[in-house]
Amino acid sequence: MGRKMHCRMSAPAAAALIASMIKVAVQSAAAWVHDPAELLRRLGGAIHPGGQYVTAACLWLDTETRTARYSAAGHPPLLRWRSSTGTVTRIESNGLLFGVEPDSSYPACDLTVERGDRFLLYTDGLTEPESVTGEPFGDIRLEDVLRECQDEPAGELARRLLAAVTAWRPASVPQQDDITFLVIDVL
Repeated sequence: MGRKMHCRMSAPAAAALIASMIKVAVQSAAAWVHDPAELLRRLGGAIHPGGQYVTAACLWLDTETRTARYSAAGHPPLLRWRSSTGTVTRIESNGLLFGVEPDSSYPACDLTVERGDRFLLYTDGLTEPESVTGEPFGDIRLEDVLRECQDEPAGELARRLLAAVTAWRPASVPQQDDITFLVIDVL
């Protein structure tokens, strides 16, 4: 008679396994990096997070033609600060999270890119931390920090974003989710 074994994986180990799967899948789909919608479609079909869900976003910047293409899988919107108009735009081009349906399609959004544009890609760990009263940091505060730092270098924006989120969340409450973001300045 055979014996059944049950294994449990810790949350960090499960996250590491999923990250490893994503790394291999991205390497196999790298030829599609110029087409974010196709890249995400291929990744979504290759990643099987085992009851977990994964968000992703892909921004392709073509510096020669000054264009960009963006697509996401259940990810927060891409933010663009346009220095020529002094505006923040939320760019949403979303499909399903990875792990919901393996054969999903992902819409793509084409953008023009100007000198002075700043893009912010981020995870929901940046907007979800809650104050003492349970109010999330939220999109509006995130956009306010982006506006306030419009003339600051990317590193200073990063420092100010982390400081604002840390100040918002009570010190007695540990950070529940990862905070990951990428600032891209168009020169």
